[in-house]
Amino acid sequence: MTRIIAVANQKGGVGKTTTAVNLTASLAATQRRVLLVDVDPQGNATMGCGIDKMSLERSACDVLLNEASAADTIVSAPEGDFAVLPGNEDLTLAEVNLINEIGREMRLRSALKPVSGLYDFIIIDCPPSINMLTVNALTAADGVLIPMQCEYYALEGLSALLDTIEQVRQSVNPGLEVYGILRTMFDPRMNLSNEVSMQLIEHFDKAVFRTCIPRNIRLAEAPSFGRPVLLHDRSSRGAIAYLALAGEVLRREDARMQQAV
Repeated sequence: MTRIIAVANQKGGVGKTTTAVNLTASLAATQRRVLLVDVDPQGNATMGCGIDKMSLERSACDVLLNEASAADTIVSAPEGDFAVLPGNEDLTLAEVNLINEIGREMRLRSALKPVSGLYDFIIIDCPPSINMLTVNALTAADGVLIPMQCEYYALEGLSALLDTIEQVRQSVNPGLEVYGILRTMFDPRMNLSNEVSMQLIEHFDKAVFRTCIPRNIRLAEAPSFGRPVLLHDRSSRGAIAYLALAGEVLRREDARMQQAV
């Protein structure tokens, strides 16, 4: 059964796109069939997979505006054995045009439905804001993975995102859940990082992934090469951390399947 996970946080610079790209590549490395969906107008997830966002024939914008099907728009990543529904700045146009459309928040869900059975996981990279594109992602998703830095302002932003998730759950997607909270750019030498980390665990308990993503040079430079860190430097701390995160995701799915039996 396909699991659709939106990677979302309205605060920029928290490792959202890095997480979407590298979790996708790490799940693909475990022989899972994975689709990465880029609905961020910045198109960084698309570029981070080695796809030129400026030369796309079709993009997620066309899919959201019903001008192309997902099947016709999905491309294979140059490396890593996973698929990508690419995005670029045209998505800004999609957001504007969707505002007056009936059923606008359901567009992505409807578009993914015909192809979802082809994949074990669909990972959606959301914009760093709460807008119609993010609402489309949350409406299509089963759960939300929230990457966040362990700093004071991150906790404030988290409460706003949780409010949005609850609104989407009550209005259009009753099955939506917080899939997990991922601590990113984590530095155990900093007291604030450890304090915020403990607060997260106290409030969210098992929803907090045990894996922490460290600050890592190889992880930071991988996007400039258009490659997930796993393909850039498999032995780096960043690559090992995202493989560990993929392992946690798979164990959660196994536990979910056992409970369903």
